[in-house]
Amino acid sequence: MRSYRRTGISGTDRGQFYVYGNAVRQAEVQPRRRTQQRPAAPKRASRQVLRNRNRAMSISPAYAVFLVAAAICAVFLCVMYLRLQADVVNRSENITALQEQLAELTEANDTAYNAAADSLNLEEVKDRAMNEMGMVYESQGTVIEYDSPSGSYVKQYDDIPEDGVLAKSRDVSE
Repeated sequence: MRSYRRTGISGTDRGQFYVYGNAVRQAEVQPRRRTQQRPAAPKRASRQVLRNRNRAMSISPAYAVFLVAAAICAVFLCVMYLRLQADVVNRSENITALQEQLAELTEANDTAYNAAADSLNLEEVKDRAMNEMGMVYESQGTVIEYDSPSGSYVKQYDDIPEDGVLAKSRDVSE
């Protein structure tokens, strides 16, 4: 009978086992490690090669000017983009404020219109027109209808009299 227990609470002895009992396991044969050969030291480059490398690594003045100009253009484009974004946000906020104002004015206008329409009593208007202002309903012959040949407008050649009765209709009513 064998029982195994893993040791090492701290984890330092991880992978090692204690074997309780009289049968001990045989150790496994470990494979041989290959020795890794180190590469030979690199050859030293000549002075001419080193000078060419340094010249290739350095930045020419023309290239430096180009890089500075490209960086300035990139920063300029970023600033312009941010300004446009801010302008879009400001305009959308302005549109929202104007829409809210329009909704408030429309509601106030509708309320005023409904209040005026509700306060209008046609019987009261008729009574006031007939009793206080002396208006009368039209009677037969007081209204003259005519057909306009052009249909677009009517020319008035004379003023309407103060009593509101035209000469032709005065003759008809007498």
